Amino acid sequence: MASHLGRRLRRGATSGAVVAAAVAALAASQAPDMAPPPADNASGDLPAGAEDTATPPGGSASGNSPYYTDLPPLNTPNKPGAPTNLPVITGPAEAGIPASVLAAYKRAEQSIRSTDPNCNLPWQLLAGIGKVESGQARGGKVDANGTTLSPILGPVLNGVGFANISDTDNGVYDGDTTHDRAIGPMQFIPSTWATWGQDANGDGKKDPSNIYDAAQAAGMYLCANDRNLAVKADLDRAVLSYNHSREYLNTVLSWFEYYKRGTHQVPDGTGVLPGDRSDDRVTKPGGNTPPPKPPVTKPPTPKPDPSKPVVPKPPTPTPAPATKVARITDASTGTLTATAGGTFAHRPAVVALDAAGKPVAGVQVRFQITGDTDARFGIGAREITATTAANGKAVAPNLKAGERTGRFTVGATVVGRTLGAVSFSATVTERSADSLTRLDAKELAATTGAEFADRVQVKATDGGAVASGVALTATFITSADNPQTATEGPFFKDADGTALHTLTGLKTDADGVLTLPKIYADGKAGTFLLRLTAPGGGTLDVVLKVTAPDPEPTPTPTPTPTTPTTATPSPSKSTGAPEATPSS
Repeated sequence: MASHLGRRLRRGATSGAVVAAAVAALAASQAPDMAPPPADNASGDLPAGAEDTATPPGGSASGNSPYYTDLPPLNTPNKPGAPTNLPVITGPAEAGIPASVLAAYKRAEQSIRSTDPNCNLPWQLLAGIGKVESGQARGGKVDANGTTLSPILGPVLNGVGFANISDTDNGVYDGDTTHDRAIGPMQFIPSTWATWGQDANGDGKKDPSNIYDAAQAAGMYLCANDRNLAVKADLDRAVLSYNHSREYLNTVLSWFEYYKRGTHQVPDGTGVLPGDRSDDRVTKPGGNTPPPKPPVTKPPTPKPDPSKPVVPKPPTPTPAPATKVARITDASTGTLTATAGGTFAHRPAVVALDAAGKPVAGVQVRFQITGDTDARFGIGAREITATTAANGKAVAPNLKAGERTGRFTVGATVVGRTLGAVSFSATVTERSADSLTRLDAKELAATTGAEFADRVQVKATDGGAVASGVALTATFITSADNPQTATEGPFFKDADGTALHTLTGLKTDADGVLTLPKIYADGKAGTFLLRLTAPGGGTLDVVLKVTAPDPEPTPTPTPTPTTPTTATPSPSKSTGAPEATPSS
């Protein structure tokens, strides 16, 4: 057997038997475990829609339009077990696939495997259909966005040699307002595209002439009806739903197996173009001459009636961006943690992606805070709406923590859709200080039973910055080595005058300063320790001294003063006359 089975098969040469034999030979030379396609109904066409509820009214995705019948060479591009993704331009020319076309097939496989993993769609099947339908977009003649440089149109489906499908798109895609024509690199008829069309490149249009859009749509079409393309019966049904011809099935499968053996990328526009088409075999009765293709005639344009007002055609509504979104994902937001009263270093962010994994712009995303928290977005709201940018990314405003510590959640959803939400866990921790210092160095002293004259003042800092609103704890401890709460010695008082050896709930002011309440001494003298602690590791020990009061001095007794005695003369019996001296 020659190394090639007639790269350009002549008219009538691609009967079901010949192609089936070619596939069997290809399988025997490349994959010993591959079975040739079923021989049933080898005469050709299946009834429109047979065994397949996904078949459109026209009978198939392509309307059973003609296709390229060239078969792959029997010499394989690679040996069994060799890699199938060759990064360099090597190997048989027929194994080369234009760069944009190859990228579109692989992107479609990746997208559909994420949304419908049970289908098991291989990109090589798309490549086989693309080869047979359009010669890989005419050898990859597409622009930077993947759109064909000129329309790829099938013949007019007017019933002459092909199906008879009246116009369904008003000529929007195929330019024909009388009959439909298959369009684009995957050759969708307009009625099928209306159902299965996709916008895989995110340009806002579902374009059958774009290889990314068409490959995505073809993959989804092949996976319809819960097919598992790893199962031979489902694989056959999928291909036959595209074109109801057993010859078509065999030709596609031959390229499918060929591409599975290895491919390589070639520059756009340099792919190998096929030669023969299935419509070369359409003949008139009694001869082998192809029938003439009917000319495409456009109906005359009616002249406007000046007596009738011109009613402008309403613009085609543009689908809302949200309808294109297949999922949203976390845009590497990072850990959401902040101290009470602070601002979170990171902002919740998501990316909106379409079915092909491309970003979607203009999508409204709602961010909502839930849980027992007083955290708010920078504008003071628990719920805000942000719009995705050109890169598909939506970012919430700054998130500000309240004073309530603990965990809460920020959820992100697409407005108007019921897609899965993205949840961000956020945590608010208490304010902290790694250093506590006294504002003065005065000795703190008191006598037993008295109060300390001076108040303790401390300043809290964290990383050298003022630490405001930090909750401190003040405890009288037994010793630095054994910091148990003391049960005697200095103490604080509560509102009722009860002695307290520990105070909690103390907070530094805006300058990071805390002035402790008054401290009292009990009846015990000695040296005592007051320890202040802060979240974040700040610790300060303050020494207090209590002494007994000096004893009062003993007073010296004061002598009682004495009054001298004076003789009082006796009063005389008579006045004015001297007392007579008695005579002897």
